[in-house]
Formats: sequence, C-alpha cells, structure tokens
Amino acid sequence: MDVQTLFPGIDKQAPIPLYYQLKQQILRHISEGTLQFGDLLPSEAEICEKLKISRPTVRQAMGDLTAEGYLTRQKGKGTFVARPKIQGGFFQKLQSFEEEMRQRGLVPSTRVLRLALIDGDSRSCDALGIPEGDRVILLERLRFANGEPIVWVETYLPYQRFPRLLAVDFERQSLYRELEHTYLVPVERVVREIEAVNATAREAELLEIQKNAALCFVKTIAYDYDGVPVEYSRAHYRGDRNRFSVELRRT
Repeated sequence: MDVQTLFPGIDKQAPIPLYYQLKQQILRHISEGTLQFGDLLPSEAEICEKLKISRPTVRQAMGDLTAEGYLTRQKGKGTFVARPKIQGGFFQKLQSFEEEMRQRGLVPSTRVLRLALIDGDSRSCDALGIPEGDRVILLERLRFANGEPIVWVETYLPYQRFPRLLAVDFERQSLYRELEHTYLVPVERVVREIEAVNATAREAELLEIQKNAALCFVKTIAYDYDGVPVEYSRAHYRGDRNRFSVELRRT
C-alpha cells in the first residue's frame, strides 16, 4: 500500500501534532485490518518525501508504535506490523484462561509439565496460610494461544483440602472449574501482583523467546467465600505477546 493511500488525511494546519496524526492513522489501519501482522510499512524516507514532513516527525510516530508493540523493526529490512498482543483482562474480572482466550477468538491449549505432591516451602505455605512443610500439590503448566506458548505457570494447592486434584487431567480440565464442581469451592476473590522481569534460560526455552527477554511476572493468591486461600500461583507471561489493562473507579 502506497503512502498516499495509507495517510490521506495528514492536516498540516490542524492543531494536532503531525506525528500524532500519523500515529493514529497507522493505528486505525491496524485495528481495521488494512494493515495486518507481517505487512511492511513504507520507509521513513518515503513517508517524508510523499507527505512533505520531517524525518523526526515520522521517527517519533514509528518509535512510539514500536515501543507500544504495534510495529517491529528488522535491521536491513524495514518496519513491519507486529504480531498483535493478547489483551488480558484478568485484573478486572475472574475467569479461567480458557474462557478468556475463547472470548478473544483464540484457541487455548495446555501442556502439563508436572503434577506432583511435594513438601511446601515457606513461600507457598505462607501464601496458602498453612504450616511450612505441609504437603502441597504442584501443578506446572505451559499455556498456549493458537499453538503459541504465552505463559508458564506454577500453581500450588493445599493437598489436605484437595487430594483428588492429583488425578485430574489438567490438559483437558480447568482448575477453577474442578474446584467449583468437584469440591464446591468457587473462587470468590483473587489478589494479584505484577512485576517486570527478564527471562531466565529455562523460561526462554519454555516460552520460545530469547534469554533476558521481557516477561510479566504475576503472583496470584485465590480465596474462597470464607476468605481462605485455595491457590497460589506464579506465572511468567511473554512480554511481547501480552498486554494487561486495569480499570479504576472513584469510590
């Protein structure tokens, strides 16, 4: 697609900065599907020449969109539309991974890496509100969207309360659904913390990314109706494939 077709409405007389006009038009093309994943954008020089705007203006628009994950630059090749990120809303509502992915038109799948009975360490036992050394179930999973790994998660559950979970096929069954249907323990509330970290060698291998790539590290404690912890999890989300949003309201 040529420059004039992509950017027909750049208004140099408008009070809106030119870089922002350029940026918003690219975003509109991406949201409407005119520009799709893998499409090559015109070069900065071509955009400057055709629209008669400065190189810093174009560079700022492209730089912002690259930093925000909409575009990606490949040395010697140009600027391309990036793979769209998965918009995660789990800071706003309670739902399973499967439910969230399907709502976004993605096909979820799970690979169970480990399901074992272990002695809980201080970190997991403190989170679950049980004595250190008590037996806990460790459920380690790799979660996929459309066949692509997007999150590696380790989940700890109190064995004394949920012993039958060791026999569940979690590649087919949802943990929250199992808690609610088998044990009549729906998750009522969760507390989540998010932190930016870099991928270790193992995390990079599991998530098929480069070592030290950006990850979103999310810790979750889930509670039942009585306020008793039922789950503690530690999840590493690919930074290049996930975006999280939080809605705040005045109280």
